[in-house]
Amino acid sequence: MDLSMSSLLDRGRRHRHVVAGVCAATLGYVLIGGLSIVWALVGAAASVIWATLWPETNVPARPGGAQSHWLPGAEDGLATLRALPFSVLDGLADAALVLDARGLIAAANTAAQGLSPVLVGRPLSQWNRSPELLAATDHAKESGGQQRCHLRLFTPVERSLDVMVTPISDADSNVPPMLLIVLRDLTEQESLARMRVDFVANASHELRTPLASLRGFIETLQGAAKNDPPAQARFLGIMQAQAERMSRLIEDLLSLSRIEMREHVAPTGVVDLSSVVRDCATALKSVAQTAGIIIEAPVSGEPVQVTGDRDELMQVTQNLLQNALKYGRTGGHVAVSINRGAGQVVLEVADDGIGIASEHIPRLTERFYRVSAKDSKERGGTGLGLAIVKHIVNRHGGELRITSTLGKGSTFAVVLPAATPPP
Repeated sequence: MDLSMSSLLDRGRRHRHVVAGVCAATLGYVLIGGLSIVWALVGAAASVIWATLWPETNVPARPGGAQSHWLPGAEDGLATLRALPFSVLDGLADAALVLDARGLIAAANTAAQGLSPVLVGRPLSQWNRSPELLAATDHAKESGGQQRCHLRLFTPVERSLDVMVTPISDADSNVPPMLLIVLRDLTEQESLARMRVDFVANASHELRTPLASLRGFIETLQGAAKNDPPAQARFLGIMQAQAERMSRLIEDLLSLSRIEMREHVAPTGVVDLSSVVRDCATALKSVAQTAGIIIEAPVSGEPVQVTGDRDELMQVTQNLLQNALKYGRTGGHVAVSINRGAGQVVLEVADDGIGIASEHIPRLTERFYRVSAKDSKERGGTGLGLAIVKHIVNRHGGELRITSTLGKGSTFAVVLPAATPPP
């Protein structure tokens, strides 16, 4: 038998209660004269040797792989759980937690840490206070059977989770069971289902008017205006404008759907926001000249880096600039600025146009919401631009702030997390 000194000492410590009992009994016999000192020493030595060399039982091996997420002292003598390496948790695609018999978090995999930081060794209620989740763990422990519930997280972004709570215990043990909690993220599935329903409803509503117009003009061209070239030219121009509006509407709907589907996945890239602003200002220069508006944007300066997706931040900046140009004052200007704060960057787009009444501001980011539907359609708006901005900003962990004064203009500020410099 090959035992190191540390192993011998460790096994001796595990049987210290037996050694202490034997030594106490031996000392008692010596004191009352019922045993000689020689035999007392022999008995004590025998007990130490037995405690040191006796095979180890009911002591689980310390799990490997996920040791940083393992609570010492949470073994509770469960052979079934001891046979499962805790590194297996990190191999699960779904988030997984293990509660020990005391109801404390004994282990958590990386996916669970991604949902919300897990404090190993703390009660489950400190990680999530959902009554449904806590009730499911209580029922699973009492009944010994699997329990299922639905859980919704609202921070940092809204998530929908299907939770399965499974007791893990020895069949012949009276020790309360451990609990394995597996949380499957259904956010993307629900988003896809909702996206299909919303797309059909919104598309059918918004496309009804231009399609009716196109059908009416086609019937007119086939009938009364069949031999009227001036009327044909006028109607064809209107039909082209309606077709372009439908095309913009479909593009915005598809763009919004793609963004909503990925909204719960935070971007990890690093983007130079000042470069994004310069590129967007250059791309919209001709539009601004046509509208008689001057775009004032920083043309140089050191990079301002934020954590994000460049294409989506380009879309945010472009949508805000296009809105400012559509509703700005002819002969006025649109000012774009970038300001740095404590761990964040603020992008501001300000115009000196007609402004927005305060009662409309809370609803501006709703899809298809318009302050004036007639005015918006005349200016080529689809009612989706600010909804796209809101969802992109949410995905980036940022904030959209809107301030406006009637007759003086509006300011749209996007607050984004600054990129963390490399160590």
